[in-house]
Amino acid sequence: MGARTKYRKRALDILFESELQGLPLGGTLAARRETNDPPVNPYTVRLVEGVVQHQQHIDGLIAEHSRGWTLDRMPGVDRNLLRVAVLEIVYVDDVPGPVAVSEAVELAAELSTDDSPKFVGGLLSRILEVATPA
Repeated sequence: MGARTKYRKRALDILFESELQGLPLGGTLAARRETNDPPVNPYTVRLVEGVVQHQQHIDGLIAEHSRGWTLDRMPGVDRNLLRVAVLEIVYVDDVPGPVAVSEAVELAAELSTDDSPKFVGGLLSRILEVATPA
């Protein structure tokens, strides 16, 4: 697993944990940075803070291009993987969109349901076609 993949996974962990605890997205980031076990890399912080900052736009893109699934109906892992990938597609200049899609699909295959990689890949491909970087 590459370094950025680990940082993405850690961002996913923090976003997912925040949702599970009923906190706002990124609500557990400060505690995770304080304990730093496992370490929270600056790229992880950038991803979590970016998702929090742009959540309305990111969730809007996901909702607009999702076919038959609302954000609330999606598995939490998928929803937060999508958020990280859309952030990278739209707001992170040094990550090519296809790389963000590929990374999200790989993490979905590792961490979510059997149907998740296809769902995540299809949805992100639609967003990649229409999304213009910020």
